[in-house]
This record gives sequence, C-alpha cells and structure tokens, in this order.
Amino acid sequence: MEKALTRLDSAIIFATKAHSGTTRKGTNVPYIVHPIEAAAIVSTMTEDEEVIAAAVLHDVLEDTEATEDDLLARFGRRITELVIGESEDKRRNFPAALTWRVRKQETITFLQTEADKDAKMLALADKLSNLRAIHRDVCVIGDAVWERFNVKDKSMHEWMYRSIAEALKDLEEYPAWQEYQTLLQHVFGGQA
Repeated sequence: MEKALTRLDSAIIFATKAHSGTTRKGTNVPYIVHPIEAAAIVSTMTEDEEVIAAAVLHDVLEDTEATEDDLLARFGRRITELVIGESEDKRRNFPAALTWRVRKQETITFLQTEADKDAKMLALADKLSNLRAIHRDVCVIGDAVWERFNVKDKSMHEWMYRSIAEALKDLEEYPAWQEYQTLLQHVFGGQA
C-alpha cells in the first residue's frame, strides 16, 4: 500500500518544481538548497509541520511563477498566509536596486509590528540561511561577495541584517538566533 504524501512532502515537491533550473546568486548551487536549509532551521525551533512546510515554500511567491491561489489550493490558508508574510513586494516595474531599501524596511516593519512567532521563525530561518552563505563566501572571496547583490554597499546589508536581528530578539533563546548574532559579528564586525 502506498503512503499518502504529507504536507511537507508536497511542499518540497512543489518548491523543487517551482525553483527548478534556478541557482543561488553568483553560484551554481541549485536554489532549492536555500528553502530546504530554511526548513531545517525552522525545524530546530518548532515541530509544527505547517510552519516547516511554509519555510520550504517561502520564496515561491516572490521568485517563481507560483501564485497565492496555487498555494491556497494545495496547502490551505495558514501556510499560504505564512508564505505571504515572508514574501517581498518586488515591484517588478522598477529596477531592484531602486526598491531594495523600501522592500527591506517593509520586512523589518512587518517583523516589528505584525509578525507572530511562526512568521518570525520563518524570517530568522531565511535570513540565517542567507547569512551562512554570505559568511562562507566572505571567507573565500572577501568583500567581493557584495558585488553579487543588487545593492552592493556592505553597510546597507549590515543595516538590514542587524535591524532584522533586533526585530527577532524575542527568539533569542533559540540557537538559530544565537548563531545569527555570531555570524553578524563575523560578517560585519563590531558588536553583534
């Protein structure tokens, strides 16, 4: 007898198909590695399968052709709303570098004012995965890593990552938040 797929299984399949053929910025690493890593990080903070599934799906609205209706039909309201909360309005009619600060400020404001604990865990997992990748690359190529991004000013990235750390301070009991703080210091220097 064949076992039914869990929501997490379905999310992994959906995200893998949605991100198929894409890679992480400036690398040949398949993009799906990032949402899978984010889900692994979330699983260190909660056993809630819907939150873990939302971590796997967190970039599908922002970076693929997937729609809110696709997510609602397959995964229901809660997972869809978690993914929406973690998705930036990319303002595709404008160059990404021009909207970068506004998009990051919207994320920070959401985390400060609206996000519940589940949404904050998703944000922490996403940004910790990104910081891990940046840290690995800084160790190899130094500050040339910032050339990969739409905004190449390291101080802007520092502002964003430190602001997010502060917005997520109520997660400080988790090793993931503590690792985030350590990586902030390694990547940007100074006090984490």
